[in-house]
Amino acid sequence: MRKGQNPAKSVQTVAKPERITVALLNYIPFLAGFYTEALEVLKVSLSSMRDDPGMPFDLLVFDNGSCAEVRDYLIAEKTAGHIQYLVLSEKNLGKGGAWNIILAGAPGEIISYTDSDVLFHPTWLSRSVELLEEFPRVGMVTARPFRTRLDLYTATLEWAQTTPEALLERGQFIPWETYWEFNRSIGRNEAANREEYDTTQDVRVTYQGRTAMVGASHWQFTAYKSVLQQILPFEMDRPMGQVLQLDERLNSKGFLRLMVTDPLTMNLSNSMDYINGTSQVKYQTPGNSWFKRLINLPPFKKILLAIHDQIFRWFYA
Repeated sequence: MRKGQNPAKSVQTVAKPERITVALLNYIPFLAGFYTEALEVLKVSLSSMRDDPGMPFDLLVFDNGSCAEVRDYLIAEKTAGHIQYLVLSEKNLGKGGAWNIILAGAPGEIISYTDSDVLFHPTWLSRSVELLEEFPRVGMVTARPFRTRLDLYTATLEWAQTTPEALLERGQFIPWETYWEFNRSIGRNEAANREEYDTTQDVRVTYQGRTAMVGASHWQFTAYKSVLQQILPFEMDRPMGQVLQLDERLNSKGFLRLMVTDPLTMNLSNSMDYINGTSQVKYQTPGNSWFKRLINLPPFKKILLAIHDQIFRWFYA
């Protein structure tokens, strides 16, 4: 039996969400080994995101089964008002499972998605939204230029080539330093990347006075929620490794995939080396040690990484 009147009935208004929801996906199962500095990286990412985005947003964090220390930090951030929506998953649903919840449930008209290891620079959000709103039929905008696979932006090329108002150009538009900064962060080899840089080109398009680089990526992007809902749900049977489905589906449906012309985001990976100014040391190519040369040979590297992956699955899958 009800006792008394529900006090909520006297409330005359309810809060409305911001037009933009920034959605961050996080997974830190423990604070050792590969993940030793992951919590510090997450803190830097959240702080830089809020520093000067250029426009207001609500923040949604989806935690994919992290350890207790990370959950406690996120709960404290939510209590402090730094996170508007916090989802704590009991288990790791993988990226596809998390995307199904985030991209369908985020309250904003625009969703700006990010992995948890991204550093943001001033106006990263407003610059992304400008391209989203001023180009037609945009599927996603990434706030950093880098070279992506041609087969993932064929729809953008087709649109630019058949639209009289669009100017399509090819050339070396991304400076080497900007190109290498990003590729180094994901463990690429400098010599191989220099050759790749010299033998490939960037693609950019100008439309109604606004210029964008052609391409985008699933690790950080801004998109209309209504567009993202057209490519749901994702069926992924592995936690990682199948994420190109998002890029492929947007391209196959004819949506544009664009990037801003200068670096407004940066991949931090799993360490604070970039922030501390020591990334040159971390990502330099292996020295002359016979052991380093041996373990970097493709057969040995493949076996060792497979063993590492299996041990991880035994303990944390």
